[in-house]
Amino acid sequence: MQDWIIVDPAVCSGKPVIRGTRIMVKNILGMIAGGYTLGQILQAYPELTQEMVEAALEYAATVIDEEQVLAHG
Repeated sequence: MQDWIIVDPAVCSGKPVIRGTRIMVKNILGMIAGGYTLGQILQAYPELTQEMVEAALEYAATVIDEEQVLAHG
């Protein structure tokens, strides 16, 4: 994951992106949430590899695991 995800204030206002691109982790998550398959994501972003997409998902899971999640009710 650390090889592929970077946070740089000079790139996309410091949002997590795939190294060497301006593709934000949130874009990949949004595609997954919208029902895209891995193949469809790779077709939409041919510069990405399966490993890069998996790194984005792993990054998101790590961030969520570190955050305090509040129940809405």
